[in-house]
Amino acid sequence: MFTPKIPPPDTAPTPGSSLVQPLTGITHSPACTCHHTPNTAPAPASVPAAPISRPAVQLTPRSLLVAAAGGTAMVLIIGTVLVSMLLATAITAASVAICAVVLRSLLNRPNNR
Repeated sequence: MFTPKIPPPDTAPTPGSSLVQPLTGITHSPACTCHHTPNTAPAPASVPAAPISRPAVQLTPRSLLVAAAGGTAMVLIIGTVLVSMLLATAITAASVAICAVVLRSLLNRPNNR
């Protein structure tokens, strides 16, 4: 599954060739709006390609139920993770605050232990 797929020898490109065909027949509009004529004739207009027919998405009651259940599960999982991260941050902050109070009391009164 994770091994590279090597193409068969008849479709593999040769080291000196390129798979990208060079662009030909492309003309650019002039950079300025002067009234001079370009040196080359404009390219003929190409015929627009027919739009690609894609099948419409059909939603059935079962697919809607599966989508709703999946969305609910994602919300619950993400909510649980976020709440647990917030709780971990709150516990850490409380323990650091307690440690700071204890260290302050130990450092302020070294003779009263």
